[in-house]
Amino acid sequence: MDRTIPAQHSLMALYGMAAGEAPPEADTNRVTLAGLQFYKKHSRMATRSHPAIKPATSKPDRSVRVRPVPAVTRSIAILRLLGEQKQPLTLKNVAQALNLVPSTCLHILRVLVSEDLVTLDPDTKRYALGTGMISLARSVLEGGGFTQMVQPVLDRMAAQFGVTAMGVEITSRQTVLVLAISQSNQPFRVHTDVGSQFDTLVSATGRLIAAHSGEGWPSLKEKFARVVWDKAPTYTTWKKEVELTRSRGWALDRDNFMAGITVVAVPVFSLGGRLVHTLVAVGLTSQLGAPTVQKMAQAMQREAGALSAPLTLGA
Repeated sequence: MDRTIPAQHSLMALYGMAAGEAPPEADTNRVTLAGLQFYKKHSRMATRSHPAIKPATSKPDRSVRVRPVPAVTRSIAILRLLGEQKQPLTLKNVAQALNLVPSTCLHILRVLVSEDLVTLDPDTKRYALGTGMISLARSVLEGGGFTQMVQPVLDRMAAQFGVTAMGVEITSRQTVLVLAISQSNQPFRVHTDVGSQFDTLVSATGRLIAAHSGEGWPSLKEKFARVVWDKAPTYTTWKKEVELTRSRGWALDRDNFMAGITVVAVPVFSLGGRLVHTLVAVGLTSQLGAPTVQKMAQAMQREAGALSAPLTLGA
């Protein structure tokens, strides 16, 4: 069975296999969704989790003035472009894709190559991301903080409730970045990679972002209109769910992000009550009835509260 939904199907509920996990056996049925791969295995598979700190009713952070630094912006754009491509690119490819003057693009690429962030094949004259990116990523993932603290929490969630559990970061651009993942031993697998980044407002974490962003409803309505769902809720329904999310402290997406899939997300707040991370659990709707969802959400809130305390102390 192979099902694909358009790549712009932004996500909130990112779920997946831990980095380095072996690929599924040949008899696996796979369903793909915007880079997510859902695995249904025919064999049996196996492991096990104080209320979350509520945010102070605070005004959204004041915007920090960012002065344009063209060289930095162009360098980041080049790295992102190379990361998105499935094959190395020529100087002409890169310059045209980013609307850069070729000579300017060349100078930036040379610097990135010298720092091992990009490689250049001398024979084909094509550029690709370099191994220096791996060491940078490893420094982030192994640098302590939320990523290291959340992994045992995710392992407990996955084992206790038979779900795929994920720890994500809400970036300054209000996108969602996958930092850690844990799989259950259930014959249902959902896959994405640590480091994957997705747009906001879709699924359960999207409702949390909407609830705690401080944005007004007119702005949220415009963003909601651009979200792509498998089974879209009406704006009126979604708005009520966002308000419910704000009052009860956790979010639920049942069959909207993807039919047959239930996603629960719980916020992890910073010292100032800002939404910085979320805990996410995803499973089959048929296996996650209302009592189970309620019990799981409460357990996730306790875990989120325990995570908030050390993050607050470290802030």
